[in-house]
Amino acid sequence: MIAFYGMGLLGSNFVRALRERDETVHVWNRTASKAKALEANGAVAFEDPAEAARGAQRIHVTLSDDAAVDDVLERARPGFDEGVAIVDHTTTSPAGTAERIRRWADRGIAFQHAPVFMGPMNARHGTGYMLASGDRDLFDALEPELAEMTGKVVWLGTRPDAAAAFKLMGNLFLLSMTTGVIDMLSLAKALEIDAKEAVSLFDWFNPGASLPARAARVLEADFHHPSWTLAMARKDARLMMEAAAGADIDLAVIPGVAAEMDRWIEKGHAHDDWTVMAKDALG
Repeated sequence: MIAFYGMGLLGSNFVRALRERDETVHVWNRTASKAKALEANGAVAFEDPAEAARGAQRIHVTLSDDAAVDDVLERARPGFDEGVAIVDHTTTSPAGTAERIRRWADRGIAFQHAPVFMGPMNARHGTGYMLASGDRDLFDALEPELAEMTGKVVWLGTRPDAAAAFKLMGNLFLLSMTTGVIDMLSLAKALEIDAKEAVSLFDWFNPGASLPARAARVLEADFHHPSWTLAMARKDARLMMEAAAGADIDLAVIPGVAAEMDRWIEKGHAHDDWTVMAKDALG
């Protein structure tokens, strides 16, 4: 039997998929009505997190943050059976994750952090990515069940907080990339180009295809043989910001990038490749 805590969009769809595989699932949510709604799918809802845990071989959580994970698990702990394993899918801080794993290990309870790159439909249909790190024996024991919940389980090694770290790195990139799209649409508005017409750029221009090569270029740290100088990249950033400002439109990402460019230009790198801004990160 599985106990599942956190019946938001992700958790509720994980539970629906588990029920389709005939798993017995106890559910709990801080707003009890969200757990109660899963009884239509055959789950059993509880108002007391400790009662939901009784008899469970695995405890799964999809909660909001470190504080919520700690609070709910402490409330559920009186119901834990011997040998139970906790699987936490929450995006949490690396430091908090490492401490949490240590704390539960001291109590004799296995704790597997397994954050995901998955939306609600991925959880519903078992697609997307699930990350894991830490105790390899624990992971090997849990992997068959975790694999059924996602398209691919990615093992990141024995460092306890590695999965938490990679999840944050991935989310940073998603935030940056999507805000870049929003900046592009803001610039399009300033230039009087319709949003749908603007995104047609990606019908023939696929910047994602160049991402591995761009990352490799950054790692090479060959800043003295530029393909695009920092000064010229800064000029383009200026043109973007001037066009947006002329229409009284704010950009979110580019002003921050321009400020970082200025910092490196002031340090004498105007004629280096613009990726010289990665120098400190690589050091």
